[in-house]
Amino acid sequence: MINIVLPVDFGESTDRLIDGAVKFAKETNGTICLIHVAPADIGFAIGDMGFQYFPEVEQNEIKEELLQLNRLQQRILAENIDCEHLLKQGVAGDIILEYAREKNAGYIVMGSHGRSGIYDVFVGSLTKELTRRSQIPVLVIPIHQ
Repeated sequence: MINIVLPVDFGESTDRLIDGAVKFAKETNGTICLIHVAPADIGFAIGDMGFQYFPEVEQNEIKEELLQLNRLQQRILAENIDCEHLLKQGVAGDIILEYAREKNAGYIVMGSHGRSGIYDVFVGSLTKELTRRSQIPVLVIPIHQ
């Protein structure tokens, strides 16, 4: 059985990404290891008094993201695919690669919107970053709208 690391961001393409990862896991007898990386600055805001930290905002956001991860895990388990999940805060690329190494992953499954050029200059692409940096194969699933 292989471990398949599946980073999710709860965006509108998450359902398509889950469908693709489930199909791949069934074909490879794999286990899905869901991971969501939350920004390290969730509870910070800029106001009249400069930067302020609101721990209750961070706690509520983390609680909601854990609920979303649990729902995705249940959806995957319902497809008879073993699944676990993890939520961490920090720099997404670094944390995903670290988690994939810890899980001795056979694959990292990522989505691609097919954007390039100026979009990558201003926004960047986590999928592009991971395909460059990862020693573990990255399976890219097209998730065009």
